Amino acid sequence: MSNNGYPQPDNASGGPFFEVRGESDPYGGAFDPFDIAPPVRDRYWLHALLLLLTFLSTTVVGAGLAESFAANAPFTLDEITGYVRMWHHPAYLLQGLPFSLTLLLILMAHEMGHYLTALYYGVDVSLPYFLPAPTLIGTLGAFIRIRSQVQSKRTLFDIGIGGPLAGFVVLAGPLAAGVALSKVVPGIVIRGDLTMGNPLLLRLFEALLFPGVRPGDISLHPVARAAWAGLLATALNLLPIGQLDGGHILYAFAGDRTRLFSRLFVAALASLGIYQLFATHYTNGYTWLLWAGMLFFLGMRHPAIYDHRPIGRLRTWLGVAALAMFILSFTVSPVQTNGL
Repeated sequence: MSNNGYPQPDNASGGPFFEVRGESDPYGGAFDPFDIAPPVRDRYWLHALLLLLTFLSTTVVGAGLAESFAANAPFTLDEITGYVRMWHHPAYLLQGLPFSLTLLLILMAHEMGHYLTALYYGVDVSLPYFLPAPTLIGTLGAFIRIRSQVQSKRTLFDIGIGGPLAGFVVLAGPLAAGVALSKVVPGIVIRGDLTMGNPLLLRLFEALLFPGVRPGDISLHPVARAAWAGLLATALNLLPIGQLDGGHILYAFAGDRTRLFSRLFVAALASLGIYQLFATHYTNGYTWLLWAGMLFFLGMRHPAIYDHRPIGRLRTWLGVAALAMFILSFTVSPVQTNGL
């Protein structure tokens, strides 16, 4: 997941980045060419350590998924108990590599899409920070930090869409291969602790490769599960809210109106969660409420960009492509607990 950490205003009037302090200089007074903050140096050891830990945590989850797949067993919460097993049987982790390497490839493609685009435009940006965690996929994703002001909406759009576009292109191949390696096991999904929602693109591949078979009867190969995680990350990042990738894309089109639209989309997420909790059998609607609350309090602010130029026809079509990627990747019920 990309969290583009632009420098933020520190007061209601706009902060030091946007406050006009004098008429002699439109950027806020006399310009001192020597009063420039030195570039921030990347802590390479930290990026490498986080990547290594994420590789380990995703491999542990992948080993559990591979073991269940080989035994025709459903997805259970026991998949994360491999953190104990790996100390006694390190070779246990080898079977988790197809999952972890596929997932890290997708996440890396997403973040490098942002990173390389930012470098192309001369924007100061950090290397990716990966986030290891004992979750169902072994990670909370990854993010980069943009450490300098973006000067134009075209640059903002290109950086914003670069990640989802690169990640989506890269995950398509593993998704197709992973579904092709999957197998039919009647009733396998409902026998597990969790049911993973089917994004539209995954369902299209399943219908193509397993015509007439219900999704609940398909045991997904670990590579397909890694691609599923990539689809989920793409969908969440493309939510048109605040400083998410979708928020940057929306800002390039809507400018300052993005604040209003972001609040409307946060309200829509919260409404979806409330509806699922009280009007459906989906018991995990609270996750959308948590997302809505987190985005409302932490992710709504977007730095102002004073650029009134249109972004152009090509970027408009890329915006339509971003909407298509979101539709193909999103599912209203990503994870459902079964009898828990």
